[in-house]
Amino acid sequence: MNRTELVDAVSTDTGLTRQQAEAALAAIVYEVTAGVRGGNPVRITGFGTFKLRERKARRGRNPQTGEPVKVKASKGIGFTPGVKLKADLNSRGAIAKPAPVSPSRTAAPAARSAGTKAVAAKVAAKAPAKRSTASPAAKAPAAKKTTAAKAPAKRSSARA
Repeated sequence: MNRTELVDAVSTDTGLTRQQAEAALAAIVYEVTAGVRGGNPVRITGFGTFKLRERKARRGRNPQTGEPVKVKASKGIGFTPGVKLKADLNSRGAIAKPAPVSPSRTAAPAARSAGTKAVAAKVAAKAPAKRSTASPAAKAPAAKKTTAAKAPAKRSSARA
């Protein structure tokens, strides 16, 4: 599965728009990278832990010529799977799909993205009724609001 397929799958499973799923994935990748780069392990409960792995400088061999080569110190990443991920990988049954995001949280974007007809119908049903557009002459003039002038705060003259 590549990034595009992952974004499409997240969008389908959660009910988010493709742009929202892309933004969520980008944010997760950024936060994991920033956390690990800072030397902090990033733990996603039920999934696993990403850790920084530092490799020391060493001597290696060029496979074509066999001569010794200096290999610089580098940083890598290690992933340790979580208990739930291991259990899901080793189980024979189907894994649980995530619950889709409620339509109230994504009402406007779901309607704009022309997602599934069911989501659009739910959004339309929950949308408030539009006001009638009566002529401007029929409207009553708006009452002006007046605010009382506030007295300035007194300054304290006590000095220490």
